[in-house]
Amino acid sequence: MKITKTSLSNAVEEGILDSQQADALYTFMKSQPDSGPAFNFTNILYYLGGLIATGAMTLFMNLGWEQFGGWGMLFIALLYAGIGLLLTGRFQRGGHDIPAGICATFVIAMTPLGIYGLQQGMGWWPDDTVYQEYHDYIKWHWIYLELGTLAIGIIMAWRYRYPFMIMPVAVTLWYMSMDVADMLTGGEADYIFHAFVSLWFGLVIMLLAFWVDLRSRKSEHDYAFWLYLFGVMAFWCGLSLQESDSELSKFLYFCINLGLIGTGAILVRRVFVVFGALGCAGYLEHLASTIFENSWLFPIALTAIGLGIVYLGIIWQRNEALITQKTRGLLPVALQELLAERTL
Repeated sequence: MKITKTSLSNAVEEGILDSQQADALYTFMKSQPDSGPAFNFTNILYYLGGLIATGAMTLFMNLGWEQFGGWGMLFIALLYAGIGLLLTGRFQRGGHDIPAGICATFVIAMTPLGIYGLQQGMGWWPDDTVYQEYHDYIKWHWIYLELGTLAIGIIMAWRYRYPFMIMPVAVTLWYMSMDVADMLTGGEADYIFHAFVSLWFGLVIMLLAFWVDLRSRKSEHDYAFWLYLFGVMAFWCGLSLQESDSELSKFLYFCINLGLIGTGAILVRRVFVVFGALGCAGYLEHLASTIFENSWLFPIALTAIGLGIVYLGIIWQRNEALITQKTRGLLPVALQELLAERTL
């Protein structure tokens, strides 16, 4: 919970603080370095600068870098990573957690370039694919870049423990889900097989995110955010790209998306709700445009269902405390603690 002038004024009105204490506390809190991802101009500058620097050496690299050769690119990656490590340590000692986390993330983002340069220098690169295509095309041999990135990411996350560092790890896992499919089929995978692998890979990443969530439930940092984001994205995209002419399968798709919404509500994770809502909307659009194409009754029935859900929300709000208390009592202690932290 963020401390604002309004909350401090309320505390003064309740007699918890006097006005001088409230002013002193507010001044003190404003003087502290930002340690969380608050939406303010300072943090916008942090993330904008970090994304530009990272993107320059990843997404926006052009063919001109190939002239340095494999050993040259390896040296450049090591040089940049060394600078990133030095800045990470400096910012960490100064109590600037967000810049430190961004610089540590930059180090992880340098790993694919370094491994690519090493393979080129040693003559191990299997074809004429260039590093510029790493973020654009699915290739089985990217797997070495991804495994190395995961290894460095895990080491860096263990050493520095900044949540933003999980972002390149999550992206790499997402990339890996597509490249593994290509590797398993010898480069002959169609989009249906890619979707199938993405679905199951996404499910694994979501379970990993849940495990991280439980392990870090007492931490002030959200280490599971990026894993949830890319896990749900991979799962939902893989699920939505499955082909089926069966109405039963389409209804099952609708039910799974309802389950995503319910999971998001329980874990207080918006990403589940957003993708689940998109899936439900897609199924309802299918019903409206295909099954009940010429029915005037369907929109009326759908309106009634929607209003009924709104009324259900009112009933839930009235009894939420009692229902929450009884249902959480049935859960494992670790999960009870996680939900309590998420709903403060």
